[in-house]
Amino acid sequence: MLTDLYELTMAAGYYHERMHERRAIFHLFYRRPPFGGHCALAAGLPLAMDLIENFRFSADDVQYLGRLKSDDGSPLFREPFLNYLQRMKFTGHVDAVPEGEIVLPQEPLLRIEGPLLQLQLLETALLTVMNFSTLIATKAARIKAAAGDDPVLEFGLRRAQGIDGGLTASRSAYLGGCDATSNVWAGRYYDIPVRGTHAHSWVMVFPDELTAFEAYAEVLPANCIFLVDTYDTLEGTRNAITVGRELRTRGYEMSGIRLDSGDLTTLSIQARQLLDEAGFPDASIVASDSLDEYAIRDLKAAGARINVWGIGTRLATAYDQPALGGVYKLAAVQNEAGVWESRVKGSERAAKSSQPGKLAVRRFYQNDRPVASQLYNVLEGTPSPGLVDTAGVHQTLSGESRELLLPIYRDGSPVYRAPDLPGTRARALKNWQEWTALDWSGFHYGLAPELLAEKEALLRH
Repeated sequence: MLTDLYELTMAAGYYHERMHERRAIFHLFYRRPPFGGHCALAAGLPLAMDLIENFRFSADDVQYLGRLKSDDGSPLFREPFLNYLQRMKFTGHVDAVPEGEIVLPQEPLLRIEGPLLQLQLLETALLTVMNFSTLIATKAARIKAAAGDDPVLEFGLRRAQGIDGGLTASRSAYLGGCDATSNVWAGRYYDIPVRGTHAHSWVMVFPDELTAFEAYAEVLPANCIFLVDTYDTLEGTRNAITVGRELRTRGYEMSGIRLDSGDLTTLSIQARQLLDEAGFPDASIVASDSLDEYAIRDLKAAGARINVWGIGTRLATAYDQPALGGVYKLAAVQNEAGVWESRVKGSERAAKSSQPGKLAVRRFYQNDRPVASQLYNVLEGTPSPGLVDTAGVHQTLSGESRELLLPIYRDGSPVYRAPDLPGTRARALKNWQEWTALDWSGFHYGLAPELLAEKEALLRH
């Protein structure tokens, strides 16, 4: 039921026209890289698998659909179609890019093959989980790259787009490179490390800041990062130092301070000097004021002494680009004789046209570094080694190659087990570092000549 109504009206039409069991192929892909970059970090596959595993209509679902009305007051859906839905389960094939891999525009994150009606009903749900997950993972990878070896903490739950948006954002942010989250639900549900300190309200409840810090240290002596900017940041740092000395007499060490406002460069430099002179060189300085990859780069370039970054709104909401714009397009359908026929969506804007056939992605490497990526149609057989770039220039590809899409489901049964989240995160970090270091002017990407010729012929037709 996680779908748009038009998916169901089309499904009802397929059933009425006796096309519902005809096999089809859809691809889920994005057209333009997010955040002005070159690529995206694939994420969300386990969530998509969970949707497919639970792809069924209950009796209550069907009863609800049976109560929907057309404009003239008649039932929107006929009883035979509703009965079919209640018996239906997924029986198709799925191939996908594993989480943590780099995906380029037009390359399928998912390729799904099976009965047309089933594939149509999965469109909205698959786009929901894949688009947002990939977007947030890509944003997190960019932020982590800007932070370098400094820890990055995701603090975005309170600004996230709803409860499920917050949970998915925390998972995707961790996959993309964040070291921990403040989201306790995500920590419990996905076993992500959780971190947190206290808010300004803690300080404001007490008669003065020093008393507030002392009380916090009494309760949580091994978890003391003091928020020092409630009143005066440098005075707050001095109060933190006072409590830090008290902690040492009890056998504990102050973890650090947090800055949440003001001139972070100047304040972090001054606070670092106070901490070092007081004998706390290992105390961290955490910053958490409307940060993203651009702010981190600027602060580092200005000499800020921040060494832990708390990222909230601008990560959990992908503030500068709140949607990936991924699409789900029909690329082939079998005719009545069971023969595959390719389909292509045309457009006056070339970027919005789709690719026909059963697509696959072949990546080429030299000295273990990616040098080219080729999109081709499996239904046309093995592609030639030539690749066509956007300027129409043929390139001869060499070196080792591998297929990017892996089998996930066959005949409705899972054949792939996703790695654990920490392992996926490690691979994502490695891939992002490798791909963002590329000389993109020398990277070749495009359609196999056969696929380009087929697409042009279909568009002419």
